[in-house]
Amino acid sequence: MPETPLPDETGGPDNRTLKRVGIGAAIVALLVVAAGTASRLGATSDLRDVAAQAAVPTVAVVRPQGGAGAGDLVLPGNVQAYNSAAIYARTNGYVRRWLADIGDSVRAGQTLATLDAPEVDQQLAQAQADYQTALANQKLASSTATRWNALLAEDAVSRQEADEKAGDLAARSALSNAALANVKRLRALQGFTRLTAPFDGVVTSRAAQIGALVVAGNAASQPLFTVSDIHRMRVYVRVPQAYSAQLKAGMTAALALPEYPGRSFAATLTRSAGAVDAQSGAVLVELQADNPDRALKPGAFAQVRFDLGAGNGNSLTLPSSAILYGKDGPTVAVVDVNGRVTVRPVTIARDEGATVVISGGVREGERLIDTPPDAIQTGDRVKVQRTAETGGRKGAAHAD
Repeated sequence: MPETPLPDETGGPDNRTLKRVGIGAAIVALLVVAAGTASRLGATSDLRDVAAQAAVPTVAVVRPQGGAGAGDLVLPGNVQAYNSAAIYARTNGYVRRWLADIGDSVRAGQTLATLDAPEVDQQLAQAQADYQTALANQKLASSTATRWNALLAEDAVSRQEADEKAGDLAARSALSNAALANVKRLRALQGFTRLTAPFDGVVTSRAAQIGALVVAGNAASQPLFTVSDIHRMRVYVRVPQAYSAQLKAGMTAALALPEYPGRSFAATLTRSAGAVDAQSGAVLVELQADNPDRALKPGAFAQVRFDLGAGNGNSLTLPSSAILYGKDGPTVAVVDVNGRVTVRPVTIARDEGATVVISGGVREGERLIDTPPDAIQTGDRVKVQRTAETGGRKGAAHAD
């Protein structure tokens, strides 16, 4: 018969049982370590994913818009009279009276004011006396030269003496002509004591005061009157170079003035300077508008609206906040359907404050980042906010 193992004398488990318990404990320990390691690896992976997702910024986007009215070019204009003349005194004197005031309609040649010029009157009287003296001397020299020529024919005088008398006649004639010219000059100055309107128009300023001293030729003096022809008005506009090729003589524009809200005045482009101003980078153009009711006033400010038509690059507008300004000029950050960014240069045709008009670089409907960060670069990845379109500008909003 096989021998039965005897129990431990102390009554504890045998060696085989202890081995089994030790192996089981080791296996449990390994399982615990493996579970802890797997949990840590999973947490690390989740942390990486969270960090990667947090590294992709969420942005709001806008879309360039065109449509009706987007092709309008609105620029400030300066309204001027068709003709305007500042009337200065041409002679010294005192204002005797004035016959026209501001707002009066005047005709060409109508007297505006008269001056008293006593000095000119006395100078004219003296000049007339000098002319009479010179004329008398001329007549005497003429008769003397005639007699000496007759004596020369009879060999009663020498040729030298006859030539001297002829020369004296020529000198006296020249003095007489000079005196006559002085008389005519002073008569012209005397005629300048009557100030007249150069053309039909309206008196837009008057500085003449009765009894006031008028000094001709003073650079600091102001005009006594200003007469403006306002039956037709000229409007001067500085057009940015980017638009200058689209404006042609004969095209129409609409004028808006702050004192006539809701009213529009028709104007026609008549001519262009044909040169770009080096300081402003703009081309000066002139428009003309009829003014039958005198609603347009010289010196007024007007908003001039040109209809350039839609469907071109200049008809796209977007918020100013979408423009990123850097060393390479204005740029925008375009987001594709995969959330990838492309930094693209654009050309700003007109800055309207809250919005800008883009003449090149973007297409209608593209998604542009609103308020892009300065550090954004081509190839960066972003997430687009899921917001609704707002006013056709902000939003765009379908995330990839």
